[in-house]
Amino acid sequence: MTSLMQQALGADWDALPPALKAHYGSGRIRDVGHLDIAYPGFMQGYLSLLSLFGALVNRAGQQLSTIVDKQIEGGRQSWRRTITYPDGRIRRFNSHWIHAGGNRLIEFVNPVLGLEMVVAVRDGVLRYQGRRFVAKLGPWLLTIPENWVLGHTTIVETAIDDVRFRMDFRLTHPLFGEVFRYAGVFEARSEATTR
Repeated sequence: MTSLMQQALGADWDALPPALKAHYGSGRIRDVGHLDIAYPGFMQGYLSLLSLFGALVNRAGQQLSTIVDKQIEGGRQSWRRTITYPDGRIRRFNSHWIHAGGNRLIEFVNPVLGLEMVVAVRDGVLRYQGRRFVAKLGPWLLTIPENWVLGHTTIVETAIDDVRFRMDFRLTHPLFGEVFRYAGVFEARSEATTR
């Protein structure tokens, strides 16, 4: 089975380094690593509200132990993130992806709300650009302008070596600047290596 990222990148898939190919493989994949989560204090209430709808994480921290389990089923890929804080509390952030044609993917944080992104590989680095937020109502996808929600989304993923990669996710608002960031280093493991 071809992975959703491979479908979106097409021929550019071949330009991905091995660590990123493993991260976006088509089987059951587990990413193991650490995340830094940061945002300005004025975002706390807004992020707490968004987290009720399954969007983002409303607690900051450094070097947080994080596991991301991914699996493709029926044309969509589920992402199950488990973030463990030093005090033992756990935050879960789950979503699913669909391929939206061409180099576009949509990540849904619940059955209705999603983010459409375009992906490209440049010099071995995978780059995402947020295109629009969407609301899925039955068969229709309605556009929600990015600036109404949080701002513009970017993700950059870079291979460190053949097994580890660095990811950096940022939301930047046109008036308030960077309003959310999570970044970390991970190693992708196939189902066979997680047993």
